[in-house]
Amino acid sequence: MTTFRDRTEPGKLSLAEVLQAFTSGRLPVKFTAYDGSTSGPEDAAVGLRLASPRGTTYLATAPGELGLARAYVAGDIEPLGVHPGDPYDLLRALADKTAIKRPPARVLANVIGSIGLEHLVPIAPPPQEALPRWRRIAEGLRHSRNRDAEAIHHHYDVSNAFYERVLGASMTYTCACYPDGQATLEEAQDNKYRLVFEKLRLKPGDRLLDVGCGWGSMVRYAARRGVRAVGVTLSAEQAAWAQRAIADEGLSALAEVRHGDYRDVRESGFDAVSSIGLTEHIGVANYPAYFAFLQAKMRTGALLLNHCITRPNNRAGATASFFIDRYVFPDGELTGSGRIIAAAQDVGLEVLHEENLRHHYALTLRDWCANLVTHWDEAVAEVGLPTARVWGLYMAGSRLGFESNVVQLHQVLAVKLDDRGGDGGLPMRPWWTP
Repeated sequence: MTTFRDRTEPGKLSLAEVLQAFTSGRLPVKFTAYDGSTSGPEDAAVGLRLASPRGTTYLATAPGELGLARAYVAGDIEPLGVHPGDPYDLLRALADKTAIKRPPARVLANVIGSIGLEHLVPIAPPPQEALPRWRRIAEGLRHSRNRDAEAIHHHYDVSNAFYERVLGASMTYTCACYPDGQATLEEAQDNKYRLVFEKLRLKPGDRLLDVGCGWGSMVRYAARRGVRAVGVTLSAEQAAWAQRAIADEGLSALAEVRHGDYRDVRESGFDAVSSIGLTEHIGVANYPAYFAFLQAKMRTGALLLNHCITRPNNRAGATASFFIDRYVFPDGELTGSGRIIAAAQDVGLEVLHEENLRHHYALTLRDWCANLVTHWDEAVAEVGLPTARVWGLYMAGSRLGFESNVVQLHQVLAVKLDDRGGDGGLPMRPWWTP
């Protein structure tokens, strides 16, 4: 059912009619606008409210995902029937039945006449938006050290206190591994580190390098079990938090987290290398150099565990969507697990095992959103409402992406062989508990 109210000028479209001109199929959510018009089912459980003329300008000047993101982050589009910390139900409803279409030229002309030419003049985006790629050249070429550092700062240096509220006690911003459907987020994250630890066959006295180590959770997990662990992160806030946690746990003799580029690690001969959530930031063109560097840091017979988000195939472009690139992961790139495996093989590593944990990431994101909802007021006080909105939208949308196989999460395990193909005496079958 669609109703239109407060139509003051005959022949002009209401904002609800403008929306319908750009969508195909039956609108599954309720839409209301500041001009008093509505569309969609009256009894819809979820919906959207266009709250201000500025939102119309965002939508008109950047049609599609980017304009919607700008209006939503700025507060010019408000969600109905869902919490902004977890708009999953709204996104799922929109994804099921709504598609954006370009209306015929005659209708498009009427749309322009109805909303007014003033709404076709671009305005500044919300300050949470990163510069477009072509303007980021000031921070260096794509995936140069300076530009990588700036991209990491944009995403990870939001606020440690904010991450504590969203991620929980583990301070782990990567996919958990749920042992069963009743496991808590903390149990699942601990189980993930147990899985990585066992896959790498770590034992007391071994040396571990953890690149892109975040807040040092893998480093501390290994150190508690007698492993000498070095982590490295480009985020100054992560490194400071991790070093405090290491000291608080009395692990300073075994564990260290450095603030810097992983390429600055000088030591070699490590018994194992873990890369948990870093490959997404490397850039596909840099995979050969990335895996070659890691291989050079490993002793013969050492194991590498690469854990990262992937595409469901190896044909799709690596570039992220507008929203992800401008609001979440600037310069992030994803590709299929096949290209990752090929890159590891091409530097002489033997791939032993790989598995897809995409359903586990959907559950992880569900639980992160639940944490954000629970701590919404504190999160908003810490980072501001627009940034909190970005995170709720990003995590709920990502959950939907993992559920629908738009993205996956793969762990790839590989070994460094000797000149005769020896692997250091590894067991013939998997030695870890799934």
